[in-house]
Amino acid sequence: MQSVNDTRISEFILLGFSEGPELQPLIFGLFLSMYLITVCGNLIIILVAVSDSHLYTPMYFFLSNLSFADICFTSTTIPKMLWNIQTQTQVITYADCITQMYFFIIFSGLDIYLLAVMAYDRFVAICHPLQYMVIMNPRLCGLLVLMSWITSVSHSLLQTSMVLRLSFCTEVEIPHFFCELNQMIQLACSDTFSNNMVMYFAAMLLAGGPLTGIIYSYSKIVSSIHRISSGKGKYKAFSTCASHLSVVSLFFCTSLGVYLSSAVTQNSHTSAVASVMYTVVTPMLNPFIYSLRNKDIKMALKRIIGVPAM
Repeated sequence: MQSVNDTRISEFILLGFSEGPELQPLIFGLFLSMYLITVCGNLIIILVAVSDSHLYTPMYFFLSNLSFADICFTSTTIPKMLWNIQTQTQVITYADCITQMYFFIIFSGLDIYLLAVMAYDRFVAICHPLQYMVIMNPRLCGLLVLMSWITSVSHSLLQTSMVLRLSFCTEVEIPHFFCELNQMIQLACSDTFSNNMVMYFAAMLLAGGPLTGIIYSYSKIVSSIHRISSGKGKYKAFSTCASHLSVVSLFFCTSLGVYLSSAVTQNSHTSAVASVMYTVVTPMLNPFIYSLRNKDIKMALKRIIGVPAM
């Protein structure tokens, strides 16, 4: 007798945002625009940081890595969704689904770790300015980025290998626009206790740890700024970390909001729509936040395109 479980299931169905065909062109145009803005904006940040010698500092080294991670982050999900809309299909193969989930976990984790590393960089710059270049030397900067990659890849390998052990039955519809880890676990018809435990433990350790580090760094930064006597000095110190603080707030508030709201409402469609905030909108806004609020990047852009400084 054939088993009901089928670990060799060939494909899943990505339900996306709307089953109404009249809305698909609008969704396609909206997400294509956001994706192109994200890729172009982050590419500009990388090219500026690499091309201008004035930006050869730890802060912009980490920023260029964050921009690269954001490009890859959105590229794991949006192109497939656009392709499905264009071809009027909702199918994703089992192998593609696992691959998409694997890279999504890598680059979402990399975003978190790089934001934590950048918070530490700002902490050293403001709280220990005289020792900044000694502490944040090229070797340490490279090591911090390397450790972020190793941790992200290791975590993704762990989660993906555990999903590969799961069996899937006849329920193959994913109420999301990409293969998200939690959705995959919920679709399984085999025992998922160990998967859930690893997923929640990893979330507390690998996301809670960096968030705690960010909060600690900024508590020290605020304390250090508060001790500065002049208002001009306080403004100058705060302006060096304002862009990063904006990005951190946007990323963590939207991602935490998604998972907390999904835990309360248990509405998968609402969760999919809300996930757009941290998977698409935040990477798209990052270049604007850093370029509009950062004098160094604006000056570097002017030098590259040949506009004389005012």
